[in-house]
Amino acid sequence: MGAREGPTVPDGRYDAWLFDLDGVITATASIHARAWKEMFDDYLHQRAQRSGAPFVEFDTDLDYRVHVDGKPRIDGVRDFLASRGIELPEGSAEDPPERETVNGLGNRKNTLVREAIERGEVQVFPSSVDFVRRLRERGMKTAVVSSSKNCQAILRAGGIENLFDTRIDGAVAAELGLPGKPAPDTFLAAAERLGVPRERSVVVEDAAAGVQAGRAGPFGLVVGVARTGNDAELLDEGADLVVHDLGDLLG
Repeated sequence: MGAREGPTVPDGRYDAWLFDLDGVITATASIHARAWKEMFDDYLHQRAQRSGAPFVEFDTDLDYRVHVDGKPRIDGVRDFLASRGIELPEGSAEDPPERETVNGLGNRKNTLVREAIERGEVQVFPSSVDFVRRLRERGMKTAVVSSSKNCQAILRAGGIENLFDTRIDGAVAAELGLPGKPAPDTFLAAAERLGVPRERSVVVEDAAAGVQAGRAGPFGLVVGVARTGNDAELLDEGADLVVHDLGDLLG
């Protein structure tokens, strides 16, 4: 762990804990990473064939972490394409997956994720589930704050819907007109729904964009979960504390 000394459970300084989903509560970050790679590699390969340019694959380490991890899906598509100097029409949310637009590519990726969910590939981190339950036993409020529009389906598939008092995900953010991470608005909306001031709320994130959102709040504490060994990155982005597993916070 690094930066400021963090809390163990319970801790009287905080009344609400706001959790990212993928990579924090559920082991679904790998599903998203795989879907991003499959979608982008297929598109980049087709584009290379048409243009005669060399095919450069999507890097599930650098490209995933820097351009798409933790962001709303369409922002991820847009940011990655920009990194490759590719400009596409935005299209609309109703674009079919085969349409060559930003939204079409996003819908291709979403189709792959939903297929993985339907195949039963959603797994939870037992230590994270135990940690959230311990918080709730001590009277703390909990929220899930995810950029994914598949958040509710993932919660149901993992059998953990009842762990959270409220949910602010990609679908809810779209309904409310909230910008996604790294803007803090989705976390702020979750704290407001829980009736807890930001300074008494904790943000728990595994992605740089999410940590940036927590710092921008600013919230009482920002906890980074470095399952991939990215401790330094999360600390650099503003995490007060970095752990490798939420069980580390049980003390």
